[in-house]
Amino acid sequence: MKYPINKEFFPYSRFAPPIQNAKIAGWMGSMMKPPRWIRHDREVSVTKKYGTSFDGAEVEILLFEPYGMEKPAPCLVYYHGGGFFFGGAGYHYKLAKRYALETPCKVAFVQYRLAPKNPHPIPSEDCYAALRWTFENAEELNVDKTQIAVGGDSAGGALAAAVCQMARDRGTDRPLFQLLVYPVIDRRMQTESCQKYTDTPMWNSRLSAKMWQGYVQDGNAPDIAYASPMEATSFHDLPGAYVETAEFDCLHDEGVAYAEALCRAGIMVELNETKGTMHGYDVVEKAPTAKASVSARIKYMQSCFYGDNDHGNENKR
Repeated sequence: MKYPINKEFFPYSRFAPPIQNAKIAGWMGSMMKPPRWIRHDREVSVTKKYGTSFDGAEVEILLFEPYGMEKPAPCLVYYHGGGFFFGGAGYHYKLAKRYALETPCKVAFVQYRLAPKNPHPIPSEDCYAALRWTFENAEELNVDKTQIAVGGDSAGGALAAAVCQMARDRGTDRPLFQLLVYPVIDRRMQTESCQKYTDTPMWNSRLSAKMWQGYVQDGNAPDIAYASPMEATSFHDLPGAYVETAEFDCLHDEGVAYAEALCRAGIMVELNETKGTMHGYDVVEKAPTAKASVSARIKYMQSCFYGDNDHGNENKR
């Protein structure tokens, strides 16, 4: 079926990832490496750091730092998308650089282990470990410990939402806010948009079904909400959120549902429902809609990091 997706996203508006099954997707994802430019960029330094996950494994963290930041800076701990199968794509690293420069802040870009070789709970535990590492090493990193937030797109949005729940449930330092871009939120796949958008470009519900099969291999896991955040028993005491959705995206309705659940729990939410868009639309960096959305994300971060930080007591829709 053809959808009235804005022409500014061509040719990606005609593309769908060639995911035949979880095993092949995982193999393809393991081949993805960070771009070479991050080794010698003139505007940001990117250094490798390492945290330790729950099982003793190392978690690689790429720390993006604008040159010249002298005072303790805010930090966004970022989890890239990719269906839990794929490593960060080129545009993810470019976005991390933009967030670092234009907010400005430091960005801890987390290279969590990928499914299906590493199913739930490994990715969320890796991401939680990276958040804990950032808090625990804030002084050494010249990071303001009161200004640490999480963010993620697509599958990374699920991981960002999950670590907020994990921090709350485990009684550890909570992120200042959660920045969620067309997030994966609910493995049950029962929303109207999930039923409707079975063949949309870039991502669709048929691909989501394969994704969940590879990521959640034990459907009876007691901590299932850390994979599927909408299955949480409570949304109270979570950080404020920026939630962005794409119009022609099977994940649209679950993103809205998560925003509404936070609002009902008294959490302040900024919901940005983009129009004429498909999942992953911001891969087209020069598209006016993508530029506007990235600017909205940065504006939200600036407000939280440098403006009014009371983002847990009011609702904003």
